[in-house]
Amino acid sequence: MDDLTYQPVKHNHEEFLREEMKDEEFRKGYEALGPKYSLIRQLLLARQQSGMTQEAIANKIGTTKSAISRLESGGKHVPSITTLRKYADAVGCDLEIKLTPKNLNKTAG
Repeated sequence: MDDLTYQPVKHNHEEFLREEMKDEEFRKGYEALGPKYSLIRQLLLARQQSGMTQEAIANKIGTTKSAISRLESGGKHVPSITTLRKYADAVGCDLEIKLTPKNLNKTAG
């Protein structure tokens, strides 16, 4: 009979990224996803700091728990600014959206 004991695979994420970032195609793809994952991290952190569940946020802003789950997972759905503002209000945050220059070291010429 096979051993069905859980044996996790060792994985060092930082080391993995360091190696994969040497591949230009991977690096470009990874960097393109940066803003999306930054938003997801901010949503999760704000909810954690608020002490609220997905269900509590959903009730507060008049939606479903599954809609909050989709918002926090960063799937195919792109949330509206109105939805992000409601979420921010629910977790006691202000929503701030800003544009920043892509290359601060580049001089006008």
